Amino acid sequence: MIFLGILLNVFITGSSLATASLPLPVADCLEAQQRCVTDPECLPAYRVLEYCADEEAVSPLAPEARHECLEAQGALLQYRPLLACKCQRGARREEQCLKVYWTVRFSEGKDEYHVSPYEDLQVGLLRHIDVSHMASIVAASSLPLDGQNHCLKAAQDCGLYEKCGSLRSEYVLACTKRVPGSDRCNRQKCHRALRRFLERVPEEYSFGVLFCPCADALCGERRRKTIVPSCSYEEPDGKPSCLSLQGYCLRDELCRSRLADFQHNCQASSQSPSGCLSDSRAVCLKAYAGLIGTIMTPNYVSNSSTEVSQWCSCEGSGNRWQECLRVLHMFDANSCLRNAIGALGGSPPRPVERTSPPPPRPTPRPVPTIQRDIIIANALPDLSTVEDSDEEEGEQDHQDFNVIPPYTKESNVGSGAGGVLWGPSPLTLLLAGVALTRGCQG
Repeated sequence: MIFLGILLNVFITGSSLATASLPLPVADCLEAQQRCVTDPECLPAYRVLEYCADEEAVSPLAPEARHECLEAQGALLQYRPLLACKCQRGARREEQCLKVYWTVRFSEGKDEYHVSPYEDLQVGLLRHIDVSHMASIVAASSLPLDGQNHCLKAAQDCGLYEKCGSLRSEYVLACTKRVPGSDRCNRQKCHRALRRFLERVPEEYSFGVLFCPCADALCGERRRKTIVPSCSYEEPDGKPSCLSLQGYCLRDELCRSRLADFQHNCQASSQSPSGCLSDSRAVCLKAYAGLIGTIMTPNYVSNSSTEVSQWCSCEGSGNRWQECLRVLHMFDANSCLRNAIGALGGSPPRPVERTSPPPPRPTPRPVPTIQRDIIIANALPDLSTVEDSDEEEGEQDHQDFNVIPPYTKESNVGSGAGGVLWGPSPLTLLLAGVALTRGCQG
């Protein structure tokens, strides 16, 4: 019994250590919050952090209040599910989930992000939008005719898919409709419709519209206007300060989350073949597209290049000029993002081999003149053979086009009532007429 007890103790201890070494499963932040509010030890600290986050959003907290908030955050360190929770992109309650995520991360700096608040989609995303596969799709659909506007073709392909066409029409209407009594659009509705399009349409269509390859300014201008820049981010008074733009974004939980996701998944690395620290250009493109429809909506800077950036300026930044440039360089000097757009077809792709039409019927090989003369002299072609071959060829043509085959005698043998009835021949009618005439004379 003592030996059995020792073995059981070793087994239980080993199992607990193995369980502790395994990583905790990632929980949804809303689910983790529900568990916290039912725990008497977790609930008080979480309520304090909720108050701290709401007050910090209005104005900076006093030192005493901040110290109390940090103590509450320290009390939550024991509640691992809430600290390790994530959210899902485009979910119905995405913004509520993100509010929980940032509440428990009250003291984290807002300038640098090393973790994305969203669930890791790398495995599933690479399965569906592998960059090389997407590049072939975009290139193949963009070169049906020489000299055609590739972005126009991508928009036409989107229209053929019902969900893509309807959601694209929805955001175009929302971004071009003026508010009554004003010459401005409703930017919030425009942003919401843009996000719906990019979250619900498969990347095979949405990425084809966003990253269609262009070789001329007309195509590039259509690509630049895909997200309706006059409503989605441009201001009539000129470009805002990049620091002000980022400040507004960090006070909005959705924009702050999309920006953190972009910084996390589009970190450049000279050691990676793709130029991305995560070695996944497809995930970087997904994170870039996630910023469209937020306060920090990026876009192409012109109709003649694939360079993208924020619509903002660093003029008048003063002693914060370097900090302002860092905001701009997240986009215009990001080698990971640049390589990702280039791999998807941002630059004119190599001509792809289109599906060739059915091969024509073989034609006789040209015969030298001397040899042809010998053939004609020795044997003339059999006309009946030529006619038969023409009839067979014509019959094959009709079968290819699914029309009624030409009439032949063999097709009416035994056809019965359903066949074609033969009438008397002209010779029979002539003999009958002669016999009738003689009978009348007699």
